[in-house]
Amino acid sequence: MVRSESPGRSSEARARLLNTACKIFYEQGIHAVGVDRIVTEAQVTRATFYRHFPSKEDLVLAYLDEAHHAERSRADTAITSGIPAADTVRALSRSIAQGIRSPNYRGCAFINAVAEYPDPEHPVHQAVLTHRQWFLDTVAYLLAQIREAPAEAAAHHFVMMRDGATAAGCLFDPAMVCETFLEGVEGLLRAHATAR
Repeated sequence: MVRSESPGRSSEARARLLNTACKIFYEQGIHAVGVDRIVTEAQVTRATFYRHFPSKEDLVLAYLDEAHHAERSRADTAITSGIPAADTVRALSRSIAQGIRSPNYRGCAFINAVAEYPDPEHPVHQAVLTHRQWFLDTVAYLLAQIREAPAEAAAHHFVMMRDGATAAGCLFDPAMVCETFLEGVEGLLRAHATAR
């Protein structure tokens, strides 16, 4: 019989597993990292791993959920700050650029994950699509505040620029990529504000 851990130890072990997975999955890829490596680096037993995450897929989904909540928290902070919508879009853009300039940047966690899970029906692929829909809806909402007009096309344009910047940020000079991205955002904001 397996002895259950106290609630405090359970959540501490889960946090170690998730923190370890977040770091290694992002740095090295999801399929490249096995459960044994995560268990070893998190300093837990396999039984503890499976008590918290019935499968590696559950851990991958928790990793993406962590990434989603981090992005959503930054967006919510910008949205609730009370600044005009255009400045909120700029704040989100600067946050993206800051991520691209961070040490050990490896691109967008969601784009990286979907590249490893191309089946549209797979739960990981679905989690990526859900995150991307939330981001697209958030940007469309902000752009609609700037001007009473359909904002979906401009929002798609913004998301495509972000995707390009996050992909290029680990291939080229991050400073140049960020400058180009932020200039593109300014152009998009101008075009959206004055479109007829």
